Amino acid sequence: QVQLVESGGGLVQAGGSLKLSCAASGSILRINTMGWYRQAPGKQRELVADWRSGGTTNYADSVKGRFAISRDNAKNTVYLQMNSLKPEDTAVYYCNVKYWDTIGTYLEVWGQGTLVTVSS
Repeated sequence: QVQLVESGGGLVQAGGSLKLSCAASGSILRINTMGWYRQAPGKQRELVADWRSGGTTNYADSVKGRFAISRDNAKNTVYLQMNSLKPEDTAVYYCNVKYWDTIGTYLEVWGQGTLVTVSS
C-alpha cells in the first residue's frame, strides 16, 4: 500500500517561513498529481497548491506570491515552501497524491496532516 509521511509543521510568527515535506512510498507506477490542502477549524478543506505530472503548478489565489511547491521525482517527495506567513494561514495541512499503482488502478491517498500555527 502507499503511505504519505508529512513533516515540517510548527509555530511561527507572522512574516516568518516554514517548509513542509511529504514523502510517498509503496506500489506506485506513476504519480499524476501531488498537492497540499489545508483545513482550519470551522472551515472547508481547500486546495493550497498542487504539482502536475507535466511539471505545471497551481496555487490558490490567497497564497500566490508567498508559497512555492516543488517536487523531488526520484524520492516521490513534494515540498511546500511558505513565506510571509499570515495568521489566516493557520490550519492543518494535508498532503494529497493521485497516482496509478503497479496494476494500473488510479488511486488517491492522504497524509496524516501537519499543524501550522501562525501567531500575530
